[in-house]
Amino acid sequence: MESALIVSCTDKNTAFFTDMLKAASITQIVLLQSCAEARRLLLERDFDLVVINSPLYDESGEDLSRHIASKNTSQVILAVDSEHLAEVAAVCEGEGVLTVSKPLDRDVFWLVLALAKSAYNKLQRVQIENSKLKQKIEDIRIIDRAKLVLISYMNMSEKEAHRFIEKQAMDLRSTKRAVADGLLKTYES
Repeated sequence: MESALIVSCTDKNTAFFTDMLKAASITQIVLLQSCAEARRLLLERDFDLVVINSPLYDESGEDLSRHIASKNTSQVILAVDSEHLAEVAAVCEGEGVLTVSKPLDRDVFWLVLALAKSAYNKLQRVQIENSKLKQKIEDIRIIDRAKLVLISYMNMSEKEAHRFIEKQAMDLRSTKRAVADGLLKTYES
C-alpha cells in the first residue's frame, strides 16, 4: 500500500491515523474532513486505503465506507464509537469494511491495518490474474474469428485453420494472436 485517504474531523484522531500510516510505510496520505469532500476526490482518483473516523460533519461515514468498499479496490477501515461497534460492524463488514472501536488502541489498530494490507495484497494478485484471464479469453476470441475467416475464404476445415495459424506463428516467430490479427486485417478490411 502506498496511498491513503483519512477522513476525520478531529485533529487528535487525524494525527493518530497519520502517525500509524506513516509507521506502516504508507507515503501518500491525503486528509479530508467530510464525506462530501471524500466522494468528490474519489471520483478523481483511487486510494489503496481509506480510513474513516465516524461520525463526520455531514454524515456518519457508514454509507461512505460501504460505497467505497463496494465500488473499488480500496481497503476501508471505519472507526466508530464502541457503543455502536456491533451494529455498524453487522452492516458494514458484509461489504468488506474493517471496523474498529474508539477510543483507539495502537495495537488493535495496527492489527486491523495489517489485515487491510493483507487483503489489499491478495486483491491485487486476484486482479492481475483476472486481467491475464481476460486477455486469454480475448486472444481465443480473436483466434477463433481468424479461423472462421480461413474457413470461409480459404475453404479450410477448422482443424486445418487451427494448424495454419499455429504454423504461421511458429514460422514468423510470433504469437497466434498476432497471426490472427493479421489475417483479420487482410480479410475483413
